[in-house]
Amino acid sequence: MLNAIKVNLSRQEIISAVKAMKKRDREAFLEELLATTSPEYLESIKEARADYRAGRVKTHDEVFGH
Repeated sequence: MLNAIKVNLSRQEIISAVKAMKKRDREAFLEELLATTSPEYLESIKEARADYRAGRVKTHDEVFGH
């Protein structure tokens, strides 16, 4: 286990910090947060990548039409 540093931040401070990030950094941070807290999310990504490699995909138009 890694050594931990505890920092007391309020929810509002965390939200403000995330809002202050550049869009690309914020999206990457939120994706990493979701991935580390949700094994189901990681599994869904693995399944989606396997489907893509196997050609089990449809275009936007095939799914939603025009």
